[in-house]
Amino acid sequence: MESLAKKIYKVSHLRGKFKLRSGKNSNEYFDKYMFESQPEIMREIALKMSELIPKNTELLAGLEMGGVPLATAISLISNQDVLFVRKKAKEYGTCKIAEGKEFSGKRICIIEDVVTTGGQIIKSVRELRRQGAIVEDVICVIQREKKATVLLEQEGLRLKPLFYMDDLKDGTE
Repeated sequence: MESLAKKIYKVSHLRGKFKLRSGKNSNEYFDKYMFESQPEIMREIALKMSELIPKNTELLAGLEMGGVPLATAISLISNQDVLFVRKKAKEYGTCKIAEGKEFSGKRICIIEDVVTTGGQIIKSVRELRRQGAIVEDVICVIQREKKATVLLEQEGLRLKPLFYMDDLKDGTE
């Protein structure tokens, strides 16, 4: 049976001509939405990630955009309530940063798909904490760069990846 790491890499690793966010050109691209859009792979990921959730977690929080489908899938397996966290608060209606149950005073575990530096996680966590959330844990499918661990630790956050990018390239788990 093909390992989950191999499945993710096989569907998400693309070859061709791509312009990266940095502005550089590359003949390789990792398209995370390819694995997130396949129910069989997402089910396996959600099962494995549900095992990483700390026992004292009261709410899962999926970060816009890739963390939202993951948090939903994990919630269905773990039976834990979930928040959907925006990159910035809506400017209309409820004007909330996070949709879902009240989270002030609750222990939240952040769910993310791919973590490179952790910059967006830090911004989101600061806002959630400002509004009373207790956030100490982050779980992700893939950690691209090891420095994210250090940057998140400086914010009082523990990062637990399911895989490192090198694991996917090697096909190991």
